[in-house]
Amino acid sequence: MRKLKLLLLYTLTFLFSVNVFSQVKIIIDTDIGGDADDLGALAMLHNFADRGECELLAIMCWSTEKYAVSAIDAINHFYNHPNIPIGTRSGVTYYESWNYTKLIADNFYHKLDYASVANATVLYREILSKCHDKSITLITIGPLKNIENLIKSQGDTISELSGKELINQKIKEFVIMGGHFPEGENEWNFDGGMPGVTKFVIQNISTPITFIGFELGSAIKTGEVFNSINPKTPLYIGFKHFSENAPWVKEFYKGKILNSSTFDQTAVLYAVRKGIGVFWDRVEDGICLPDETGGNIWVDGMNSNHSYLKLKMNKDDIAAQIESMMLGEF
Repeated sequence: MRKLKLLLLYTLTFLFSVNVFSQVKIIIDTDIGGDADDLGALAMLHNFADRGECELLAIMCWSTEKYAVSAIDAINHFYNHPNIPIGTRSGVTYYESWNYTKLIADNFYHKLDYASVANATVLYREILSKCHDKSITLITIGPLKNIENLIKSQGDTISELSGKELINQKIKEFVIMGGHFPEGENEWNFDGGMPGVTKFVIQNISTPITFIGFELGSAIKTGEVFNSINPKTPLYIGFKHFSENAPWVKEFYKGKILNSSTFDQTAVLYAVRKGIGVFWDRVEDGICLPDETGGNIWVDGMNSNHSYLKLKMNKDDIAAQIESMMLGEF
């Protein structure tokens, strides 16, 4: 029954997809380790890359958690894309036991750790400097400190352009998973314990920004389907550990993977397949104004390059599609 339903949904999307899909060049910036949606987002990107729908140029890590980079490298190896560059934010490492990163690093082959990968600012500059103008889609599924650091970087031996100039020249679209729309307070990706970061970033770039708000991902629930997959996979291990140990969901854990909000996967789906008018509608003709503490407000009637998405497809139908994309069954 589930496969039949998915077939009907894919038929619905075929007409827009057949002429729209092209290989999107993507850099993704993740805070992997806490919520399992980062893991699901990376799985989707690897599966899209296998289908020729995207080229994953690099994975940037916001987190300085000790095993975050190793987990990303393990995921890359598992999906047979071991050469995707990884960059990370400089800082003091720490260990968080309820994160799923160590478990993935312990269970899957990897070569890299925090100390053996490039600084994210350097890697951003190297990749962007070599790309054609307006050729990159940048996805952030965590706080924006790596982007702030890039904006503040100055011309060097890599490129005479500043980081701000590289972003505005090379990035075609900036997809930000974060904020509440039309307004809200204290959203993690808009703050991350780093007051003012999102405000700084948004005020300093002119490239088009599409926001994937908290309210969009929280309406779409995925994960329970992983109870029936191979337990020796990152998706099973990561989502199970998250369901059992994450402070905000563990009280509901009864021995099986739980459905949870699908924040970051929605950003990936939009970045690769767009789907305006099918998955969601786009709200334009306004501007997102973030505050210093993770809040924001959308002001209508303002001329800007900002937009945000509103869910159009039935939430259960889009959840089924996203689950299949995470599993590579599409």
